[in-house]
Amino acid sequence: MPVFLLFTAAVLIACVGFSKLSNRLGIPVLLAFILLGMAFGSDGLFKIPFDDFHIAEQISSIALIFIMFYGGFGTKWSEAAPVATQAVLLSSLGVIMTAGITGLFCHFALRLPLLESMLIGSVISSTDAASVFSILRSKRLNLKDNTASLLEVESGSNDPTSYMLTAIILSVMSGSASGGKIAYLIFAQIVYGALFGVGIAYAALWGLKRLRLASDGFDAIYIFAIAVFAYALPAALGGNGYLSAYIVGILLGNREFKNKRTLVHFFDGVTGLMQIILFFLLGLLSFPSQLPRVALPALFVALFLTFVARPIAVFSILAPFKSSMRQRLLVSWAGPRGAASIVFAVMATVSPASTSTDVFHMVFFIVLFSILLQGSLIPVLSKKLNMLDQDEDVMKTFTDYMEEMPVQFIEFTVPQSHSWTNKRVRSLVMPPDTILVMLERDGKKSIPRGNTMLLPGDKIVLSAMAAGTMEGVSLVERHIRHGDTWENKRVSDLCRKCDMLIVLIQRNGKIVFPRGDTVIKRNDVLVLNHL
Repeated sequence: MPVFLLFTAAVLIACVGFSKLSNRLGIPVLLAFILLGMAFGSDGLFKIPFDDFHIAEQISSIALIFIMFYGGFGTKWSEAAPVATQAVLLSSLGVIMTAGITGLFCHFALRLPLLESMLIGSVISSTDAASVFSILRSKRLNLKDNTASLLEVESGSNDPTSYMLTAIILSVMSGSASGGKIAYLIFAQIVYGALFGVGIAYAALWGLKRLRLASDGFDAIYIFAIAVFAYALPAALGGNGYLSAYIVGILLGNREFKNKRTLVHFFDGVTGLMQIILFFLLGLLSFPSQLPRVALPALFVALFLTFVARPIAVFSILAPFKSSMRQRLLVSWAGPRGAASIVFAVMATVSPASTSTDVFHMVFFIVLFSILLQGSLIPVLSKKLNMLDQDEDVMKTFTDYMEEMPVQFIEFTVPQSHSWTNKRVRSLVMPPDTILVMLERDGKKSIPRGNTMLLPGDKIVLSAMAAGTMEGVSLVERHIRHGDTWENKRVSDLCRKCDMLIVLIQRNGKIVFPRGDTVIKRNDVLVLNHL
């Protein structure tokens, strides 16, 4: 056991070190994890024998749950909404088109059996969310026309479609699926996955509001369990567990609840660990000595996928939305294949369906090629196509974004003899640019209103200019855009009965502390306190 733990710790430390090196070299960090696994594998420097595809499939499937969940949890829907239709079409119809076109190429150009060709097309038809998220974040690619959000939603949600196509083809190849069974499989994958995803998400939100957890750490355990549950329940009934996990992630990630910001960072770490485990394991499972045997056909497939199949799907889907040629070219290129493709190739390897092609190593080669070529050149192509926008911030497309605000919090308990005792909030004389943001009485927190009476022993929190944080105060941003229901409304008219308060307004680069008669204007950035 100590030797195994030492090995595990050494691998994790090496992966962290490689992440810094890969960032300097300008190559995706996930490629470094795969190469490290290959170095430790049977054909590598350390000669660790590992060829158990069944165990690899189980571990990979678990890791993929959290990658899918976090793909939704980390995506800010308010930024993604303008391009949601395009993204969903790319992640569903686009995947099907890519799989079909690539499968036909494998069959007619490479002379592979039709079903095997369609299997290869299905396995490599989705793009890699981990690579896309990593590149956008690490390179701070502030892209025009909501392109970053488009890529995030597409890459985060297209694995379930690829999984469904792979499952259907494998069922046909193994002879276990008739026309009726295939129709039911498609129905169960989509309907069960979507319904369970929505239901589990709202049940989880209900639990977060009503459960009194023993400590703050237990909410992370709770959400961790929800992510697993979101996959396992529909999967046990024949539904698409990955679709369910993604839907739960995006619904939870875009709702406000206690300690959410901490949870984002927690799952950022968990997902990072899962990516290391997944990519290292897949590298360990590979035999580099077998790659030359499949290199030529795999290279043809990778080139066709990159320069023909993916662009045809992207251009066909984005054309009706009148997107710019530059955006279509960038989205066509920004489709690196990744972990999900290799995991589905492992699934095909352990399936009862027999193939004459080494699907695993063929897909493994395609993924290496895709990450190295496409992933590395996304920042370069973005600049060449003039798709970078200095007025945008890609970090705003993620749910953990919070612009720094010059606010500090002051907490104190109202004494018996204080001048504020037994007075209503509206009549208090407070320092300039100060506002009362929270009141705690008898262990219960609430948002104070103008008619709230302060009593002796009340614990209150005031906000003022400066920087800092205060336990019990949960700040989130709201950007007021054209058509927002809050536009041109007075602060006193907004959400009188909900647990929310506007703490400050950022307007034209200045900080405005709101009063009841303050009018919300377009392009205002509101900082809200949610309980």
